[in-house]
Amino acid sequence: MSEPTDSLLVHASPELMRRVGAWLDHLGDERRLSDKTLVAYERDVAQFLRFLAGHLGGAPGLDEIRNLSPADFRAFLARRRTAGVGSRSLARGLAGIRSFLGYLERRGEVNAAAAGAVRPPRQPRSLPKPLSVADARAVASGETGLEAEPWIEARNAAVLTLLYGCGLRISEALALTARAAPLPTTRSLRVVGKGGKERIVPLLPVVGEAIAAYLRLCPYQPQPEGPLFLGARGGPLSPRLIQLAVARLRGALGLPDSATPHALRHSFATHLLAGGGDLRSIQELLGHASLSTTQIYTEVDAARLLEAYDRAHPRS
Repeated sequence: MSEPTDSLLVHASPELMRRVGAWLDHLGDERRLSDKTLVAYERDVAQFLRFLAGHLGGAPGLDEIRNLSPADFRAFLARRRTAGVGSRSLARGLAGIRSFLGYLERRGEVNAAAAGAVRPPRQPRSLPKPLSVADARAVASGETGLEAEPWIEARNAAVLTLLYGCGLRISEALALTARAAPLPTTRSLRVVGKGGKERIVPLLPVVGEAIAAYLRLCPYQPQPEGPLFLGARGGPLSPRLIQLAVARLRGALGLPDSATPHALRHSFATHLLAGGGDLRSIQELLGHASLSTTQIYTEVDAARLLEAYDRAHPRS
């Protein structure tokens, strides 16, 4: 059994220390968590036990853990917040503590309901980072000449045009079969998204043209029920190769690290909204189960408007 680090020794009873060691063994041996995660979890529990030692007036044991109330956990989070710990770290710390208490509960030694009754701190929502219209077009143009093989350049451009022109996830684009390949005359595309949910998205002619250009140059013949997009040796195209291609484009075009394949999907939604698209339609095009997920793009649009206002207004 693992021994907890010295940071726990004066903050918990020997009995509770043994439980911490057994829990860490369980996480490492059965759950196969990484050493880094184990260190973080042990640190989180150590901080909690250190707090309890002061909060309860002595090193806690199993009896003290059994008698904890939601107010004790809230007091711990408040103390950490006062020390300047952010919401993300607080939530991660609470998750580690819950993991330990859940382990004890499965052994029939405590009731973990008190910890479960405490809501983790709300996480600050990070806004999607779309590209500008010009940058999105440049990324999907296929005109940078960064690839040694013209057909690979055309393939990458076809994939990226799908992401920006239709708002697809990269997994959705690479899951398309050759039979479903949209052509310049195709008006719509059936997409299978998360959870096997299907949706129909309209197709711009430029999307079909990009795919047709790729198929003309491709040295392999995609099988009707096989993947539309192929790798250099004729096998299925890995999403990692598209990610690397966009990384090269970032360097060539001077774009920030936030310019990723998924940023093209964000760009699709943001540019539609800026052009007068309604949220319900954009929700359907993106395949979002909830409108609240799509509403984040209204915040992106508002943030961009404020930035432009600050730059341009004479009194800013």
